[in-house]
Amino acid sequence: MSKAEDKKYLKLWEQFRDNTAKATPIDLNETDAQKSKRMATLEANPEAWFKYYFPNHYTSEPAAFHIAATKRVLKNPEWFEVRSWSRECAKTARTRMEVLFLVLTGKKKMVLFVSSTLDNAKRLLLPYKVQFETNQRIINDYGEQQNIGQWEAEEFITKKGAAFRALGAGQSPRGTNNDSIRPDVILVDDIDTDEECRNPDRIKTKVSWLFEALYATRSVSKPLLWIANGNIIAKYCCITEMAKQADKHDIINIRDKNGISTWIAKNTEAFIDRVLSKMPWSAQQKEYYNNPVSEGDIFKDITYGKCPPLKSCDQVVIYSDPSTSNKDRGRNKQASYKSVGVIGSKGRKRYLYWIWLEQTSNAKFVDAMYEAYIYAKALGVDTMRVSIENNSLQDPHYQQVVLPLIYQKSADYGFTLPITEDKRKKPDKFFRIEGTLEPLNRLGNLIFNEKEEKNPHMKRMHDQMISVSEKATVIDGPDMLEGGVWIINNRAIRKNTSYVVAPKNNRKY
Repeated sequence: MSKAEDKKYLKLWEQFRDNTAKATPIDLNETDAQKSKRMATLEANPEAWFKYYFPNHYTSEPAAFHIAATKRVLKNPEWFEVRSWSRECAKTARTRMEVLFLVLTGKKKMVLFVSSTLDNAKRLLLPYKVQFETNQRIINDYGEQQNIGQWEAEEFITKKGAAFRALGAGQSPRGTNNDSIRPDVILVDDIDTDEECRNPDRIKTKVSWLFEALYATRSVSKPLLWIANGNIIAKYCCITEMAKQADKHDIINIRDKNGISTWIAKNTEAFIDRVLSKMPWSAQQKEYYNNPVSEGDIFKDITYGKCPPLKSCDQVVIYSDPSTSNKDRGRNKQASYKSVGVIGSKGRKRYLYWIWLEQTSNAKFVDAMYEAYIYAKALGVDTMRVSIENNSLQDPHYQQVVLPLIYQKSADYGFTLPITEDKRKKPDKFFRIEGTLEPLNRLGNLIFNEKEEKNPHMKRMHDQMISVSEKATVIDGPDMLEGGVWIINNRAIRKNTSYVVAPKNNRKY
């Protein structure tokens, strides 16, 4: 390490040391018999073991996915798991508790810790080292662990004979063993970097190293536990490639497919709302939803401009999409974005005046529909079409949930929305968006209201538009816009089409 890195490491060590020592007091009056009984009880219940030995990690009751993950790891000595758990879901801390349980109970002996660089691997290995040095409960129950003379930041061996080694990606792991014991635990954490993910060749090289050099350090005759912790930060990265080989790829987002916190004991809805409100939509998707949003294939640029007075438009459509039949591709599903837009047309141009785009409740969705109608009325529009997508998959939800809410809200707003159902049987989402919106956008005829450019809903819409591709998983806003523009286009075609009926005596049959 450089001197600067040494100072950072020392500061981290002091912080971990002090916090760990203070958090793990012991009962000095406990007898040996009492201690043995307590230890046996704790070892039979890993969650209780975690809570006792790591109170500064175990600050919230675990979620179901935590408990399930630990059961998989402790049940299967030979196991390959990739954990793409959102930030704030404790993937690194949970893995640390599991590995220390396996080491202290004698089930594993040689741990390799791998990260994007050696310095990063050392920092991630540091909390393990500090637990052995200063966790009073571990020392009291399992004995002194620090082994003077074999106790470095990069590599150390406990007095009980368990070895740990940090390794940066690309370094040679050959010869790694502990008294002829090859690695029986390989932990891969924070292996991908944004810079490398922009270069597929670098990822390919690193993936080759993971499977050819690193994985090959294992014993053929002894079980290996491989855990890779990392979010999906790019469509092609080390995590996605390891996931293809995994016994289990566990994808946990900050919210589930119903829009509810996946770890409500720690991450409250208010907390999540607060954090996400300060981040661009694209950053939210990468860090908290395992959905890396990059420039798509269709919309490279979005045109913002001054919209004509709404009441001067040829047509005005308020289009709403409850997104209850969202069929996003891939294993990484999350709550759909409900959306409402005010769309106007003038000649060949289509304008997005106002948009509401959010993962939220049905009640708030209906409120947004009313707000869109009030917005249009306030701008002097007397005649408009208010449509809601309601295909065959959505109809039960519309009839049983949305429509009653519309009637219920009518008492609050003083009127009932004049809803028309859009029952069009829609083809694939991507191809609809491409076919309807791409020509408009390419020719400069799809215009987003410049007055709304800083509105968070419009920002989300912008990010979803530029991410549109055949493999994109979240394009609910563009889907809504396509629905409204399709209605405008088809009404315009019918209006401009005239039919000449031949006189009866001139008809030929």
